[in-house]
Amino acid sequence: MSKGIVSCEIDVNVPFFDVDLMEIVWHGHYVKYFEMARCALLDKIEYGYMNMRASGYAWPVIDLRIRYARPVKFSQQIKVQAHLVEWQHRLKITYQIIDKESGIRLTRGYTTQVAVDMATHEMCYESPALLWQKLGLQKP
Repeated sequence: MSKGIVSCEIDVNVPFFDVDLMEIVWHGHYVKYFEMARCALLDKIEYGYMNMRASGYAWPVIDLRIRYARPVKFSQQIKVQAHLVEWQHRLKITYQIIDKESGIRLTRGYTTQVAVDMATHEMCYESPALLWQKLGLQKP
């Protein structure tokens, strides 16, 4: 998995309430782990959801993909990595969940978000200049 312009990694100790009777994480909770890593990544560039809203843009997720390779289990120590790989017209963030002890990849996926002007409710066809500034880039 290629690194993005900004990357972040969080540690998660899988809690009991995320697993089923077989002590395997329910498939829907992987989205929560992605979200936790995405929030950490956006906070890293000081453009978390509250900053997005204050700047006048909402960034809804329009696409989500997950590829489950191996199960995540109760009390397993995992690392969730997030990489911002596209930002010009949308936010595409790739994710990887790996076992903290062995380094084995368990899951991978991505989310795609688009900017929506909160005043007009119109989707933007390019990312706002503020995002470019937060990334330390000049908008072309």
